[in-house]
Amino acid sequence: MSREKKKGGGLITTLLLLVLLAAMGYCGYMYLQSEGYFGTQEAEIVEYETQTVVHDGVAYFPRQDIRVMLVMGIDKAGPVESSNYYRNNAQADSIMLLIFDETNEVCNVLSLNRDTMLEMDVLGVRGEYAGTAYGQLALAHTYGTGLEDSCGNVKSTLMNYLQGLAVDYYVAMNMDAVSILNDAVGGVKVTVTEDFSAVDPTLTMGEVHLTGDQALTYIRTRKEVGDQLNVTRMKRHMEYVEGFMNLLRTKESSDPQFLVKLFDEVAPYIITDCSVSTLSNMMDRYATYSFGTVVTPEGENTIGTKNGEEHYEFYVDEAKLNELVLDLFYAPKK
Repeated sequence: MSREKKKGGGLITTLLLLVLLAAMGYCGYMYLQSEGYFGTQEAEIVEYETQTVVHDGVAYFPRQDIRVMLVMGIDKAGPVESSNYYRNNAQADSIMLLIFDETNEVCNVLSLNRDTMLEMDVLGVRGEYAGTAYGQLALAHTYGTGLEDSCGNVKSTLMNYLQGLAVDYYVAMNMDAVSILNDAVGGVKVTVTEDFSAVDPTLTMGEVHLTGDQALTYIRTRKEVGDQLNVTRMKRHMEYVEGFMNLLRTKESSDPQFLVKLFDEVAPYIITDCSVSTLSNMMDRYATYSFGTVVTPEGENTIGTKNGEEHYEFYVDEAKLNELVLDLFYAPKK
């Protein structure tokens, strides 16, 4: 099977992870630091060069008052581990940019379609730069060992794609963490509106109280479900996140140590370039920020072929994407 053709794929947005990070406290950070899940150095904050973009006769410059975090859900079972080779089979199926607006004290989200067709860097057998390839955004993670190099390749791919946007940090989580998170809050109720009978007959139409395995199927699967499009699956992600967050708040209010214990369970499934001090600073700075808008680039879904096999492709509306980038990451020059 072609590496671009998917059996399913997808993962709950690791926005959940950031909520856990913000609530768990310094003792949790120290545990994860000792286990090697956080970077030992400060993630570099990339400062924008002063540059002006002219659009429809209006000059814009990059905003200096935002910080951007890339969050990824990785389509791989088990704890995070190296492939011991600079190619791996773990794709980034849930991809979001969290945009912390330090002026308006709000966090906005840019949710990106994993099928977005774009140019990405390719790593050679020794991990060196070996040119570029054109394909789905999710495949950028497959170049590298599945650790920091793979996450970094997704990060650089997005920075190039989004007009040189600076991404300050990243965090990624493997799929098995979903079942752990779901069952820890007692299972999430969702309203199933698509036919899942071909993949899981227990996911009947109407309200379903998801168990761990059901939760993973519900947010991961798209083949043989509904229109099979990633856009539809992304909507299920957001519905699930809302239900999960409500239950998470209830659990945390009744047990102040709940988030620390829960994060301890999912820590082996997480990788990030943030150090302990970086996360601590983010917790202090962004804990009271309100949740803003979630936006997704518009475009067209098509079926492509490679090596005789079909796969999904998403072609973004470039004009609308440029406007979206200006709106989120730039400000009119006064």
